[in-house]
Amino acid sequence: MTYVVKDNCIGCKYTDCVEVCPVDCFYEGENMLVIHPDECIDCGVCEPECPADAIVPDTEPDTESWVELNRKYAELWPVIITQKDPLPEADERDGESGKLAKYFSDEPGEGG
Repeated sequence: MTYVVKDNCIGCKYTDCVEVCPVDCFYEGENMLVIHPDECIDCGVCEPECPADAIVPDTEPDTESWVELNRKYAELWPVIITQKDPLPEADERDGESGKLAKYFSDEPGEGG
């Protein structure tokens, strides 16, 4: 099992999770985070830290495409290990459905 970030993160990008990750397996895009599935040690400490409930185990239904998206962008985006402020529109976007099609950016974040 591994944990993955789903579309709830898009447009919010809360980074509470990166502060608790013992293996630094989070990577930062312009408007979301991903977890490298091969680096995640399945400890689960990140899941309850996410205010947007965007982190789930890959054993949940319909996560296959999210595992692949997380893997792909973890290879392209910089690692993030320091908590940052969420995106300005986070409160507005939190809980919105269909964010992958509406808002996803494949541009990297700053990392750090």
